[in-house]
Amino acid sequence: MPELPDILGYIEALSPRVVGSRLERVRVATPFLLRTVDPPLAAAEDKAVRELRHVGKRIAFGLEGDLWLVLHLMIAGRLHWRPPNAKLSGRQNLASLDFPEGSLTLTEAGTKRRAALHLFRGEEALRRIDPGGIDVFAVDQAGFRAALSARNHTLKRALTDPRIVSGIGNAYSDEILHAARLSPIAQTQKLDSDDWERLFRATRATLELWIERLRSEARERFPEQVTAFRPDMAVHGKYGSPCPVCGEKILRIRYADNETNYCARCQTGGKVLADRGLSRLLGADWPRTLEELETLRRS
Repeated sequence: MPELPDILGYIEALSPRVVGSRLERVRVATPFLLRTVDPPLAAAEDKAVRELRHVGKRIAFGLEGDLWLVLHLMIAGRLHWRPPNAKLSGRQNLASLDFPEGSLTLTEAGTKRRAALHLFRGEEALRRIDPGGIDVFAVDQAGFRAALSARNHTLKRALTDPRIVSGIGNAYSDEILHAARLSPIAQTQKLDSDDWERLFRATRATLELWIERLRSEARERFPEQVTAFRPDMAVHGKYGSPCPVCGEKILRIRYADNETNYCARCQTGGKVLADRGLSRLLGADWPRTLEELETLRRS
């Protein structure tokens, strides 16, 4: 799922292309994409784009007439800037926002249709779709700690819950926790002051790094290949690769369609965290330390 740095990269690329321009028409190839009916989608056509903003992981187009056209890309949705009146052929092409200078096309890989398009009237309606998570750049360390420790969750869950923190998902939470040298399953109500300081600093620094990097790329070309797996990430998507800090192999916890990547030496004091599938299979033989894991690999 595109996260805050990716969404801001899209906005950086879109701003010079669409702000001040007139949205000529909105084409939708599948009825499942549009999630609102009042106002009707036709109300957005022939309206100028006044501003762009993000609402969590959503991109909101502020149109004249106090209308807000909102795209939620979910996991597999991606945006593409194409020539004017681009064709919507093929199963992956779901919608197009047509401007005089080009067409912004929404595609979604796979067979599950999770991406969503909304049209709202007024700021109040727009605010209602905000899950309510904090903006990490708008709070101090005390506010950050209060939000994440209000309930006792794992750090991974707290960072990726949009009702707690805005804009962070699976990829950047892995990077943040590695930078903070904290376990993804550490409990928020059991962290000490030093832990909170490292986590707060790492959260801001990691997001700042990737926001600036992706914005810089978006100034040069439209971000056509948005991905959660980037070569210069430290741990996310790097299972089996060496940790850039200590050289130990990156490990993972798999669950549902996701996995969490971490370095046991840097983040868990050498403890190997249980992987749901393998630990159930191995039972008592599941390795608890890096040394036991190496022995298992050699056997």
